[in-house]
Amino acid sequence: MKKIVVINGHPDKENLNSAIVDSYINSAKQNGSEVRYIAIGALDFNPNLQFGYSQRMELEPGLVKALEDIKWSEHTVWIHPMWWLGMPAIMKGFFDRAFLPGITFKRDEKGVTEGLLKGKTGRIITTAGDLSLTLYKEIYKSSGLVQLKEGILAYCGISPIESNFIGPLNELNESDTLQWLKKIKHLALLDSK
Repeated sequence: MKKIVVINGHPDKENLNSAIVDSYINSAKQNGSEVRYIAIGALDFNPNLQFGYSQRMELEPGLVKALEDIKWSEHTVWIHPMWWLGMPAIMKGFFDRAFLPGITFKRDEKGVTEGLLKGKTGRIITTAGDLSLTLYKEIYKSSGLVQLKEGILAYCGISPIESNFIGPLNELNESDTLQWLKKIKHLALLDSK
């Protein structure tokens, strides 16, 4: 049985990202995976790392539980909208507050970093309202994906990481949306193996 944690980075629960989450979770469970779910927007925490790394802030219970679920998992699935070429502020705040030295990575005395989430794989599903994948890759160099995939998840040891881009959403009709949700179910099947 595969242990999967699905993390929704959209602050609002009434959107396509929630439909993607539901489609993925239902399919993963039907294919024998054990699934836990984190809705970042529903967590009660201060997203501001107000002291940087100079003073440790106490982690709120929701962040502690989210970290437990991530550490429990074998596969992490990050679903989020792209806003201003990156993730929503609450999702960035989640990483700032929870992905800390000694928790998701550490540095030795020589400054060499080791990811503490080694052995986990990942998938990133990004939705974009008015941006095509071609434009995102060619003009913006997949900047938000680079930040999340390389700058956060791979840095903390998660590998390999697959990614999927859905957009532009405002050009999708009902049939297109249903096709994407069908593809999400197939991705969950693949991830469950």
